[in-house]
Amino acid sequence: MKIIGLTGGIASGKSTVAKMLEKRGAHLIDADKLAREVVEPGRPAWQAIVNWLGESILLPDRNINRARLANLVFKDKQKIEKLNKIVHPWVGSRFSTLSEEIRAKDPEAILVYDVPLLIEAGMQNMVEHILLVYVPREVQLERLKKRDGLSRSEAELRLNAQMSLEEKRKRADTVIDNSGLLEATARQVDLFWEKIR
Repeated sequence: MKIIGLTGGIASGKSTVAKMLEKRGAHLIDADKLAREVVEPGRPAWQAIVNWLGESILLPDRNINRARLANLVFKDKQKIEKLNKIVHPWVGSRFSTLSEEIRAKDPEAILVYDVPLLIEAGMQNMVEHILLVYVPREVQLERLKKRDGLSRSEAELRLNAQMSLEEKRKRADTVIDNSGLLEATARQVDLFWEKIR
């Protein structure tokens, strides 16, 4: 089994590339889905967040209010680090379990681990190849503003909370430029898929 670490930045088009790879036969594990799973009410990561930030972080149904959490955390690097220290070990554990299940069913599988914070979280050693979905910062800003209805300063705050795509580019094994037409991205995905198979 080959494990590809798919990464990018917010609004870079990483999910689009993930879907393209899945269509070509890759098994996909989405770290964001795992992160939502591990903070479901009653789970250990949920409990740790509630102990840290208090019950005011919860919605009436006891789920974490993700918008409130983002507002509290994105403005403070130390809080981001603390949140990551709570959530990442549980996500890593779920990833290990799921990847072993895939390996047991299909030893020749190509597994794509879709992780926005792959490099920031120091998870490079969990994958054999880092595939980065790249767009220039200005394109990323415009897409983020449009997608989430944010002001420029709100969008910049979110981008600044992540490692820049320029920095990630230095650490990637393969870069897919997603700043042009979807067809151009698909062609790059095809080339990558042929190479990796």
